[in-house]
Amino acid sequence: MSLSNRLGLLGRKVGMMRIFTDDGDAVPVTVLDVSNNRVTQVKTAETDGYAAVQVAFGARKASRVSKPEAGHLAKAGVEAGELLKEFRVAADVAAGFKPGAQVPVTTFAVGQLVDVQGTSIGKGFTGTIKRHNFGSQRASHGNSRSHNVPGSISMAQDPGRVFPGKKMSGHRGDVTKTIQNLDIVRIDEARQLLLVRGAVPGAKNGHVVVSPAVKVKAKKEGAN
Repeated sequence: MSLSNRLGLLGRKVGMMRIFTDDGDAVPVTVLDVSNNRVTQVKTAETDGYAAVQVAFGARKASRVSKPEAGHLAKAGVEAGELLKEFRVAADVAAGFKPGAQVPVTTFAVGQLVDVQGTSIGKGFTGTIKRHNFGSQRASHGNSRSHNVPGSISMAQDPGRVFPGKKMSGHRGDVTKTIQNLDIVRIDEARQLLLVRGAVPGAKNGHVVVSPAVKVKAKKEGAN
């Protein structure tokens, strides 16, 4: 996808619900609040070496903002936000924005495919089988208390150690995840909400980044 179509929105996961189509079909959707996305900086190739639009979302107390960031936001004339991110775009697209301008929800359209990035829900410490979706061993015929364990992890006398990165027990979840090619079913311009079909990573009120899908073009070319 060209850089000119990569401008996205920052938001918050409100929760899930379902809506009904004209044919009576129930569609599960995730509601995303993308209100008050404001431009904090417009980067150009002349000053920064590349073109991008920096966007802020949410609100933050002035006491929670560092002095350098406060000066940066004051220069743009915008209030501090919970989330700050930049989107690489074409130079002509960046030229269409100025610091302090609003990025509307109509940046996207109904029927458009988007990629939604969020932080998955933490599951705490889990075993190897559950954490990595391994197949367990036999649960009978002498395999006492060993059916749900990974088994031997040794690597013989040579090399005589376990290589780093071995999939074992540990903390599960609480990582950055991106769900690709979610369909925008409905847009509420008045409340600046996006309703996307399917699930989005993270808990309610978690931050999300919505951007145009990057694999749509390749998928269409492969189908032809």
